[in-house]
Amino acid sequence: MSVRWGLIGASTIAKQFMINAIRVQADGEVAVVMSSNAERAETYARENGIPAAVSTVDALLNSDIDAVYISTTNELHLEQGMAAIKAGKHVLCEKPLALTSADARKMVAAAREAGIVFGTNHHLRNAGAHRAMREAIAAGRIGKPVAARVFHSVFLPENLQGWRITRPEAGGGVVLDITVHDADTLRFVLGDDPVEVSAFTQSAGMAASGLEDGAMCIWRFKSGVIAQSHEGFTTKYAGTGFEVHGTEGSLIAANVMTQKPIGSVLLRTAKGEEELSFDREDLYTRSVRQFHAAIRGEGQPAATGEDGIWSLASAEVALQSSKTGKAVTIDSQLGSLD
Repeated sequence: MSVRWGLIGASTIAKQFMINAIRVQADGEVAVVMSSNAERAETYARENGIPAAVSTVDALLNSDIDAVYISTTNELHLEQGMAAIKAGKHVLCEKPLALTSADARKMVAAAREAGIVFGTNHHLRNAGAHRAMREAIAAGRIGKPVAARVFHSVFLPENLQGWRITRPEAGGGVVLDITVHDADTLRFVLGDDPVEVSAFTQSAGMAASGLEDGAMCIWRFKSGVIAQSHEGFTTKYAGTGFEVHGTEGSLIAANVMTQKPIGSVLLRTAKGEEELSFDREDLYTRSVRQFHAAIRGEGQPAATGEDGIWSLASAEVALQSSKTGKAVTIDSQLGSLD
């Protein structure tokens, strides 16, 4: 059975990663793309070999498709996701799922009730590096985890700046763009849930008034692990990384907070240093493969809708903390995930 996809949003991320990730599947096909700008939709379809282009969500949902990939600006995710669910289409949505975790819960609950497969496109948990770290921790190779650090401050390229640094109403800012990813990656690698966040944000010269282009967060997890994360749009030469430190060892990963299957993971213990091997499969290809399997009733998407609620709730409390100057617990934002 072929899975026919409709793209809601003629986006850069779809062009660079998702279209190919769908097409390399034995059962994947990109059937139609939607942009509210009809000319952009036509041009995008022509340049990417997509058979059909439309300018409304209704037109896309009325076409012969099985699933949608939503990569529009953040404030549109809720309405578009709910429309797709109502139309009986499976949904893979970019993060954040909505502007608030309350809205994200509505969408996830509607998908569950309708029997729709709903996934959050948290690509980083598909990275071989992060899965190798998760497996090493689960196997006890660093003993009991006690602390973690995530370095995910980059320089936002000019072609991606746009609404991310100019439109608060669209969900711009580094927290809803990158902190959500770090929240999910910490949860995935540690196999643990955060309970409290304390955060500072900054405007370092790129973002417009009312938006942050840098953030530092301190996380406390259920197990007692504490973590630090640094997110930013303004650091050209920082590099990225992820460290987890335990009672019997440390995992030190370099250049792994990226969309590409690159980087290295070093395990350091009393025995010395060992570089861990891991697969280099494209992150988005793996994500789509698991999503297709979920449609067939074989497991779940790599990141579920519930995972998307967790990451958005974490980002929300980080923003709250940055405004109040106090640590904020996450429980109140989660609501019911049952």
